[in-house]
Amino acid sequence: MKKNSRAFANQLVVCLLLAIGAGGTVGLGMVWMRHQISTTANGNRQAAARVAEIERLIGEKHAAIESAQRPDLLRERNVALRLGLVSMNDVPVVNVPEDVVHRMAVRANRELFAEAAPITLRIAQR
Repeated sequence: MKKNSRAFANQLVVCLLLAIGAGGTVGLGMVWMRHQISTTANGNRQAAARVAEIERLIGEKHAAIESAQRPDLLRERNVALRLGLVSMNDVPVVNVPEDVVHRMAVRANRELFAEAAPITLRIAQR
């Protein structure tokens, strides 16, 4: 029986084609993954830039609010607009040393305890 050397070459060509196909698939997958990583990194970079811009705008708004709430500026506007507002320094502050919850409960239930009700006990008799 004569052996055919072309049979071995056919197997070698098939294996070589399969290896090239598998390598190409792996290479294509790697390129796609690198593209996805790049796209995600660009998105993260844009999101970080947007967050930084928003934080800067928030800082600017806080600065504008603080500058508008200066006491001297508020007094000037009060006089200019003739509002007649009183500054917080002129408002009397009363400190209450007792328990506030108890005090509010007594105030809310004042009508219930206004008159003293006599205590009577009924004893059952036969």
